[in-house]
Amino acid sequence: MYNTYNTRILVDADACPVKDIIVKVAKEFKLKVIMFTDTSHIIEEEYSQVITVSQGKDAVDIALINQTQKGDIVVTQDYGVASMALGKQAYAINQNGLIYDETNIDRLLMERYLSQKIRRGGGRTHNPRKRNVKSDISFEKSFRKLCKRVLGL
Repeated sequence: MYNTYNTRILVDADACPVKDIIVKVAKEFKLKVIMFTDTSHIIEEEYSQVITVSQGKDAVDIALINQTQKGDIVVTQDYGVASMALGKQAYAINQNGLIYDETNIDRLLMERYLSQKIRRGGGRTHNPRKRNVKSDISFEKSFRKLCKRVLGL
């Protein structure tokens, strides 16, 4: 059913809007998919393994990172999770198709820190753009490109 590579796709699935695209592409490349969610979400997906954890703070993130291995692909919108995945020599991509790497992760973490600091001080930051069809197309294109690179195709 799955490829002969050890590469797996691990998904921070609680609020992931591209689960269907991930599964579609994973099937084409014969990659195993593991979706991580907490008990407040129900994911029914035949192709994927679903791991459900408690609703504790960062419980999904911790479970996902604990399972991450070198060469895996992690799908997450959380910069901290992406950073830890990169630290384990895995690959990481967000729901909009941004591939995290050593050239952008430090800047993204710093921007997150500064935004949190502004909000704690009573300031306002920009909300993310509303998701649209272009977002899905961009994700699928980048995700396919990443899968091909990881698999050496």
